[in-house]
Amino acid sequence: MKTDLSTFDNSWYKPGGTIKVILWTLFNALVMKNPFWLHSKSKVILLRMFGARIGKGVIFKPEVSIKYPWKLSIGDHCWIGEQVWIDNLAQVSIEDHVCISQGALLLCGNHNYKSSKFDLMIGEITLKEGAWIGAKTSVCGGVVAETHSVLSAGSVATKDLEAYTIYQGIPAVTTKKRTIES
Repeated sequence: MKTDLSTFDNSWYKPGGTIKVILWTLFNALVMKNPFWLHSKSKVILLRMFGARIGKGVIFKPEVSIKYPWKLSIGDHCWIGEQVWIDNLAQVSIEDHVCISQGALLLCGNHNYKSSKFDLMIGEITLKEGAWIGAKTSVCGGVVAETHSVLSAGSVATKDLEAYTIYQGIPAVTTKKRTIES
C-alpha cells in the first residue's frame, strides 16, 4: 500500500462557519500577527469577541497567531510570547500563571502516517497552572502539561508532562524535578 494524497478528505472537520473563519483570519493577520500592534488589551478584547475565554492580566506579545479563538481558553496572568503559534484545530486550555515563551508551537493537528489517505487527526492540549513552555518548543495534540511542569527550549512534547518536572529533548524526556523558591 502507498500513500495517496488524492484521496485525502477532511470534510468531516468543521471548525466554524465560513464567514466567521474568514473574518477571524483577517483580524488574526491585521492585529495578532502584526509586529507593530503592541497593545495586549485590544488583542484580548478581539479574541473574546471571537469566542475565546480569557482571564485577567493576560499578556500577548507581538506576532502571535491563533487558528480558532473559539477553541481557546486562557486563565489569569498568563504570558504568550512573541511569535507563538496556537494551531488549535481542537480545544487548547491554558490555566492560570502559564508562560508560553517566544516561538513556541501548540499543534493540535497531525496526520495518520499509517493511513493511505493521510487522515487528519486532532487532539486537545491542556497546560495546567504554572506550566512553562520554553522558547522554540512544540507541544503536540493530546498532551497535558501538568502543574508547574517545564518544557525546555527547543524541545518537543509528544506525551504528557508530569507535575513539577523539567523536560528536554526531541522527544522530550525527564531531566530533573522543578523546585520553586519563594
